[in-house]
Amino acid sequence: MHKNSGKRVGIVGAGNVGATVAYSLAMQGSCHEIILRDNKVDIAKGKALDMSQAASAIRSHTVVKVAEDMSQLVDCDVVVVTAGSPRLPGMSRDDLLMTNAKITKEVAQGIAKYSPNAIIIMVSNPLDAMTYVALRESGFEANRVVGMAGILDSSRMASFIQEKLGYGGGQIRASVMGGHGDDMVPLPRYSTVAGVPLSDLLSQEEIDEVVERTRHGGAEIVGYLKTGSAYYAPAKSTSIMVEAILKDTKQIHPCAVYLDGEYGYKDVVSGVPVMLGANGVEKIIEVTLNDKEKAMFKQSCDSVKKLIDTLNKNNFFEDQ
Repeated sequence: MHKNSGKRVGIVGAGNVGATVAYSLAMQGSCHEIILRDNKVDIAKGKALDMSQAASAIRSHTVVKVAEDMSQLVDCDVVVVTAGSPRLPGMSRDDLLMTNAKITKEVAQGIAKYSPNAIIIMVSNPLDAMTYVALRESGFEANRVVGMAGILDSSRMASFIQEKLGYGGGQIRASVMGGHGDDMVPLPRYSTVAGVPLSDLLSQEEIDEVVERTRHGGAEIVGYLKTGSAYYAPAKSTSIMVEAILKDTKQIHPCAVYLDGEYGYKDVVSGVPVMLGANGVEKIIEVTLNDKEKAMFKQSCDSVKKLIDTLNKNNFFEDQ
């Protein structure tokens, strides 16, 4: 029997990202059951059948099912939330704030009711604020609500480093902290190629170009796709987090979490390196930042605080 045979993963939002997360997990065989939940029930059913058949093709034991409403999303070990309005050209992540906060509130309350022991992975934008909303509305402990951003941003940065260098693929470790979006904090000082510091391989100008391109990595793809945003890398990054939790790997990944004094910030969500395991965020790692990095991280946290303030001004958390 597969050691993860009993695991169940819920995915709320079966659009491009959610469906690709489900497909990735089904192909890995990391869980016994995947439950898709989407307002477009028939589309979810079609995708679930298609994926179950793909799993059968590789003789994976994973079954993909559909929850017609939240009450069928029961006893999940992990629930991934991608539901929300997508980001369209010309829209800032913040334009999505109120629309997606309402959706996230409803989803988080549903998860708390039907999968009270789950760990929630947020993917909806604006990511850091939505992770905060999910935490408040689910009533879960902070270690059980975590946002996916840092793995994606680090992957984008690593991909751009590889393109610049022309070698080192698979050996690049890029580090990114802070919010997901224009205020992210790429950390070239903590980025290496096979252990060699990035500054020994690229000029400062080249590093700056990589950093700038990483900040706008999502927008670059939106610009090409026109009708949607990236989903392969976001979905793979999410499935890496799901696997770390299901397999209790204790690996360190940059993720968006609630800070309660770490790095000197309270009552805000931002991207920092964390240890992921069966209990979700099992440890927050505090890396040493220089003055420039601290200033960028502060700007990042301030941006998220502004969004949280906007929600508070609109009495968003009051109407329980």
